[in-house]
Amino acid sequence: MAIPTETQTTRPRDVQMTEIGSETLMLRSRTWDRLKFEVEYARQKGTTANSYLIQGEKSALIDPPGESFTEIFLKELGGWDELDYIILGHVNPNRIATLITLIERAPKAKIICSRPGANALKAAYPQWAEKIEIVRSQDTLDLGAGHQLQFIAVPTPRWPDGLCTYDAGSRILFTDKFFGVHLCNDAYLDEDWKQLDSDRHYYFDCLHAGQAKQVEAALDKLGVFPAKCYAPAHGPLVRYSLSRFSYDYRTWCQQQKSQELRVALLYASAYGNTTTIANAIAQGLIENNLAVEAINCEQADAEEITRAVQDCDGFIIGSPTLGGHAPTQIQTALGIVLSAATKTKLAGIFGSYGWSGEAIDLLESKLLDANYRLGFSPLRVRFSPTEETLQQCQEAGREFARTLKKKKKLQTPRQALTETQIDRTEQAVGRIIGSLCVVSTRLGDTHYGVLTSLISQATFNPPGLMLALAEDQNADLLTMNGDRFVLNILKEGRDVRKHFSYRAATGENPFTQLETRTAENGCLILNDALAYLECTVQERMECGDRWLIYATIDKGEVLEATGVTAIAHRKSGSSY
Repeated sequence: MAIPTETQTTRPRDVQMTEIGSETLMLRSRTWDRLKFEVEYARQKGTTANSYLIQGEKSALIDPPGESFTEIFLKELGGWDELDYIILGHVNPNRIATLITLIERAPKAKIICSRPGANALKAAYPQWAEKIEIVRSQDTLDLGAGHQLQFIAVPTPRWPDGLCTYDAGSRILFTDKFFGVHLCNDAYLDEDWKQLDSDRHYYFDCLHAGQAKQVEAALDKLGVFPAKCYAPAHGPLVRYSLSRFSYDYRTWCQQQKSQELRVALLYASAYGNTTTIANAIAQGLIENNLAVEAINCEQADAEEITRAVQDCDGFIIGSPTLGGHAPTQIQTALGIVLSAATKTKLAGIFGSYGWSGEAIDLLESKLLDANYRLGFSPLRVRFSPTEETLQQCQEAGREFARTLKKKKKLQTPRQALTETQIDRTEQAVGRIIGSLCVVSTRLGDTHYGVLTSLISQATFNPPGLMLALAEDQNADLLTMNGDRFVLNILKEGRDVRKHFSYRAATGENPFTQLETRTAENGCLILNDALAYLECTVQERMECGDRWLIYATIDKGEVLEATGVTAIAHRKSGSSY
């Protein structure tokens, strides 16, 4: 349970040290007040900055806290001059003060981080270059006494250098920004985890909702480890609610992806200020039930940006001003927007600057010249944002959401009153969901593929399935008993579906940009699918506007045992 507010504000900051495993200590640097003014701390229940010390034959400190805790943390840690390794889940400018002191007094300590983290550190502190060791996914570090550490790269737009660590000896997974909560109390375990639900969800919405795709990819990576508990950067250890919390993360990601309206939030950030502004805008959008796809243009490629601006209902782009210009990555993203985003899409502009803000002027002039309509007045933030400016940014997100919903409503044709019951029926039918699959077929030497979710298992002996296809889905390629096809079952969080359409015409080849192999029946298997089934048509019947095809399953294989099947959610049963 959270400490009441009046008690929180009277307790001084401290460090709580607890043994959580063999030779493993948890050091919780605790503050009982809000700590910062960012939106993620708005519940004002304090927070903990969790660090972890593993003392095998060699010692490793995971995630030292920020500078507001440097003095009390190092005093409580003690003996830190003998440290062998300092592992950084992400490089946070706020923790540099603590890191500097550690490096000065622990001369043999090596800094372990991902390549993006190492690049940031070397740029700011080139004298540390020889102390920095770069690790990648599946790299290991043996501390002795059974503590074999394995590293997992988990990049996201907000933390492109994200790194998690698994200790096989203690079976503790150190998850950094995943599975945390901003709440300060005396309980270091999640025994009363039901009391944490709303705070956990708020933490997710603030930190992860805008990067749901990358979070799902991280969950897939983390899920393969037989962890007995998660050790996050904030809040209590996750032991009693391990499976439930993982399930909640996937559910919240799905909720984000299933929102009716989607906004692409594009940005780059030199010193973190533009990222902070972007996060505040995202909160205004998310709390108004819009899906947000945050894209850090410094890490994204042109294809990812193009897809995002094509698929979204509106886009918002933000930039710092460096030397009187927008960074190259933002100029590239702007060019993609101007060429790929239809002029009917709602736009937004924001940015931070030190003196003149030319980058914001560039974005505004180019978008207005191209006849895009703005969902809010361009946001110009000089130096670091304040609490007041972040509130304005959050309100800008709300304004953008209101305008986009109004615009969408005006574009939606009104239904006659006599169709009300029909609409309700279609909505009810649309609640039938199915696995998202790609049906691959072949005619001569040419391969075809179509997206569908209208599929289900039909028989057990022999194993068979029922598939509904329309004429515009290449149904004519499965007209005869004995025709063969492969059913590729897609994996949630993997962006394969963009290459296929629910409608396809003979002559299209969507497989050119994908890794495939040929099945025994001659059709293509998608290497990035979750599983596949080789099938043979047995019966075919015309029903309404669809052909119902019954096929037996000849063979199949699960390609990724830990993945989750992609699900197609529909608003109406009258369309795909």
